[in-house]
Amino acid sequence: MSLQTHLTQLARKHEALEREIHDAAHRPSANDLRIAELKRRKLHLKDEINRLRSDTDALH
Repeated sequence: MSLQTHLTQLARKHEALEREIHDAAHRPSANDLRIAELKRRKLHLKDEINRLRSDTDALH
């Protein structure tokens, strides 16, 4: 898998988590622990995306 493909997949997962967080937060029975876990996963993906991009930039 190419780096660009991997970055694209990570970005899609990040967007999906953003939608899931939004949906969960707007439910009447919002589970704060679930939302916090989703946010942690989203942040982890963002950090990974940024790390890969900075590694790529360093190569050029």
